[in-house]
Amino acid sequence: MPIDLRSDTVTRPTAGMLDAMLSAKVGDDVFGEDPTVAALENKLAGMFGMDAGMFCPSGTMTNQIAIKCFTQPMDEVICDQTAHVYRYEGGGIAYHSLSSVRLLNGPRGILTAEMIEEEINEENIHYPHSSLVVLENTVNKGGGACYTLDQIEPIHNLCNIKGLKLHLDGARLFNALVATGDKAADYGRFFDGISICLSKGLGAPVGSVLLGSQETIAKARKIRKVFGGGMRQAGFLAAAGIYALDHHVERMAVDHHHAKLLSQVLERLEFVKEVLPVETNIVIFEVAAAYNATNIVESLRKKGLLCSTTSNKTIRFVTHLDVKPEMIDQAIEILVQLEPLKASGFRAY
Repeated sequence: MPIDLRSDTVTRPTAGMLDAMLSAKVGDDVFGEDPTVAALENKLAGMFGMDAGMFCPSGTMTNQIAIKCFTQPMDEVICDQTAHVYRYEGGGIAYHSLSSVRLLNGPRGILTAEMIEEEINEENIHYPHSSLVVLENTVNKGGGACYTLDQIEPIHNLCNIKGLKLHLDGARLFNALVATGDKAADYGRFFDGISICLSKGLGAPVGSVLLGSQETIAKARKIRKVFGGGMRQAGFLAAAGIYALDHHVERMAVDHHHAKLLSQVLERLEFVKEVLPVETNIVIFEVAAAYNATNIVESLRKKGLLCSTTSNKTIRFVTHLDVKPEMIDQAIEILVQLEPLKASGFRAY
């Protein structure tokens, strides 16, 4: 069986999670009658100090609903140029919300209040109205880089002063919490909306939850219906999320340790030019000039190690709960065995 480091979305439910799903009490959630969905929404809202939550099939949906809640047509969204909401959500900001995007270039995707303030438009007939800032924690394209609450607070203060909303794409937020030691309960006072993905490091099969005020979530439920995101007996899926929150958070430290082990080996290999600093469960490295990332990924696949490119010169590994210590040992052995590729003519050009 291959070692799958393509993403933390490839996990399968554990035995305990499957038992929780099979025993879930369910109802019609579009009617507001699924008790397990309500329990998941209330659990996360309470954890993050926010009023309410809404369960959706995906993080793309929760992000796009939040953006639509917080913008009007002809508004502008400020985010990093690597942001998932911009790069990997199918142009949804333009399609759903009729808003433009102001792209910033933060170090490893991390923005500061000073960077954002420079890009907020003054009210002028020629400019779109700056209405929303979106942060991503952790930053996928930044190699799992984390915001701390100390970095987030000045951005929150700026948005308050300037009258902008602040949304968090928290696709891997629990990875950030484990890495930084920050408390989930402190997040609610900084953000107008938080999207939390359950199907990455937490290991649930499906689903994300959007958190916000009662007013925001009421509006979001209408938008979810229009998007086709209303689910019926969704409690079977919500039960997996509850189980993950109860059992899979602290163990993320193991994934982070595995990622660091991989990075330490990669730094010593000839075909690797640079490894981004590893903070959580994502390892991104740039291949040396004589090599081609796609070819390396294919060669690793043939040896039983699955990973993915993030550009024609960069490769990504993502550790997760299905990756055991012995698999990391095997992955390291495969990487070391790949070292002679250059001598054998394995070149990009």
